[in-house]
Amino acid sequence: MRPVRSLLIAIFILMAGGGFISTLVSVRLETAGASALLIGLVGSTYFVGLTLGSLQAATVIRRVGHIRAFASFVSLLSASTLAYGLYQASGFWAALRLIDGFCIAGVYVCLESWLNDRADPAARGSVLGAYMIALYAGQGLGQYLLTISGANPTWPFVMASILLSLAVLPVTLTRASSPVLGDYQALSMRRLYVASPLGMVGAVLAGVALGAFYGLGAVHAQRIGLDLPATAAFMSAVILGGVTLQWPLGWLSDRFDRRMVILAVFAAVTGVAIGITLLGSPGTALLLLGGIFGGLSFALYPLCVAHTNDRLTSAERVGASAGLVLVYSAGAAAGPLAGAASMSALGPAGLFLFIAACAAAATGFGLWRLAARPSPPGELQQSYQALPHTTPMSAGLDPLTEDRS
Repeated sequence: MRPVRSLLIAIFILMAGGGFISTLVSVRLETAGASALLIGLVGSTYFVGLTLGSLQAATVIRRVGHIRAFASFVSLLSASTLAYGLYQASGFWAALRLIDGFCIAGVYVCLESWLNDRADPAARGSVLGAYMIALYAGQGLGQYLLTISGANPTWPFVMASILLSLAVLPVTLTRASSPVLGDYQALSMRRLYVASPLGMVGAVLAGVALGAFYGLGAVHAQRIGLDLPATAAFMSAVILGGVTLQWPLGWLSDRFDRRMVILAVFAAVTGVAIGITLLGSPGTALLLLGGIFGGLSFALYPLCVAHTNDRLTSAERVGASAGLVLVYSAGAAAGPLAGAASMSALGPAGLFLFIAACAAAATGFGLWRLAARPSPPGELQQSYQALPHTTPMSAGLDPLTEDRS
């Protein structure tokens, strides 16, 4: 871990400062009386920016290098975070969310390509695990910054900007040389679908469901009566829960038919989402269900990647992972708007009913695929690897793609 320690510290600090802005923006717009559709639109612009940044950030990095690019992305992100406190209007904030998404994608591309270059091949899996823990721990713990508003509503934005600025220091002060940026081309959408219809459709629907949650989860919490500390706790429980079940579910998928495990997880997400809807009130049970929901739903993307890899050659696996990140991001961009439409029609319960419908649709599609094509023999299944759903560069961190020709 020593060669990448500064990068892991940087991503933890950065996510602690920037990971709660989505929740804060949703809460502020909800308090101001914005409609669910308007809040969903603002949430969608972030994922549009994230997708654009995933595709374009490499150009900036190749031009100026990793350190300058990282500092530039974080500097712009810090400035946009402060700008929220200047003027509250949905159109202005939507533009800021687009900038935020682009900058966050640039940060991910910088750090993930750097980690991939610095990690010893034998330790690649450990580095990836540490990166995910740093990323999600920072994002989960950062949710509690929602509660520092006090008498000044700009304080959370100021604190976020301070942390974002501090995240630059471990990278700019490192003595490690900047790596040469690798080039990971996404597999074509047609090839992805032919290789694994369930992997591709599952990634899209997982993106739709989690995009809806990130964009509107805090709005749902507020509308069922949670105050700010309870909203922060709920959002944190989902995000931190997202780390806990990935490895156990991956272990199961390595030992049983992976498609059956994916179907079981989608079916379980359906049940848990309906359970949250029926519960509809604050309390420990809601936090527990939120943690289970996060643990199940965050595992879906890496399970879909593993299933897709079962049907590809080693030379295609990086491109497949990169392609699945992009289709996941496209789904996440659509999720907040679709979830908002459901909330407008059905009230607060509409969000998790929509998520349940997405998961149920994936379950039904998977059952059809079970009948349409046999599963690969168990001995041909690749080992599962937990993965973040960030940018195509994360594909290079997967130790199973070490043979990159």
